[in-house]
Amino acid sequence: MAKLKGSYESMIVLSVKDGDEAVAALVQKFKDLIESNAELTNVDEWGKRKLAYDINYESEGYYVIFNFESKPDFPAELTRVLNITDGVLRSIVISKE
Repeated sequence: MAKLKGSYESMIVLSVKDGDEAVAALVQKFKDLIESNAELTNVDEWGKRKLAYDINYESEGYYVIFNFESKPDFPAELTRVLNITDGVLRSIVISKE
């Protein structure tokens, strides 16, 4: 029998070159996207951290972790949106099960 809901985690590293307002707008955008398609259980903002290596000539990124429960098709859509959004340096969506 197929699962109706699964538990997922997404870690996103955002660019800080456009300022704090741009970072806050992106965090809110993804929070709204997840809440409209899934049940958001936790948002953990790690804040600005030094990257292990430069990405697009940037040495710092803003880290955010979203925990949510959704149907199995939503994580693929979230990954698609993350990959086409300007300001996202790196992202990953994993199943916690």
